[in-house]
Amino acid sequence: MSLPKIIAIDGPAASGKSTLGQKLAKDLGYLFFDTGVMYRAVTWAALNYQLALDDSMAMTTLAESIQIDVRPPSHEDGRQYDVLVDGQDVTWEIRRPEVDANVSVISAYPGVRAAMTAQQRRVGLRGDVVMVGRDIGTVVLPEADLKLYLDASAEERARRRHHEVVGRGQPSDYEAILASMRERDRIDSTRAVAPLRPADNAVILDSDTLDAEQVLAKVQEIVSDCCETEISP
Repeated sequence: MSLPKIIAIDGPAASGKSTLGQKLAKDLGYLFFDTGVMYRAVTWAALNYQLALDDSMAMTTLAESIQIDVRPPSHEDGRQYDVLVDGQDVTWEIRRPEVDANVSVISAYPGVRAAMTAQQRRVGLRGDVVMVGRDIGTVVLPEADLKLYLDASAEERARRRHHEVVGRGQPSDYEAILASMRERDRIDSTRAVAPLRPADNAVILDSDTLDAEQVLAKVQEIVSDCCETEISP
């Protein structure tokens, strides 16, 4: 009996992908890699360096030259990992509202996606990995052994993000988050390069009425079924 060596988890913002990925990776003893942090890091850098976000060439050059590192968490402040940009810890900075509002624009540029995809594939092809993103099963690692697509309504996802921000002691406006979430969904699903969609052979899960532990339990059953299917005559 063998487990899927590469597990891809895709879905819209705040659908619970990162929570599921982290729990599943810990359960399996795999590397957890939330690929969205790469696009957030590029967006943060572009804002920090005051670059023109509508300049695709500038964004591509930045994506190709930026040094991004993802490491195990160094602080017990709720983070899932450290994210470093040129050695600077930006783990929480990349979660700021201005990054939320612009990351879909930056991630839609073909040059940015190509630069990030190459890095993501290098990590994923090592195996024993749970990769989370929006195009892992369709573009980054179409050869993934198991592909999951975690979905939820925009309202439920906005509510989760609102509570997450409030929980960090920061001000939050639910209606503004909901509007941003809907716009991000529109951009992600209609972009010309690697639009957000389930892979043809992905298992689709709706998490609207499920908490994190219930989603994990369902996925554990799916992983177990994969093993049984492989060894069945």
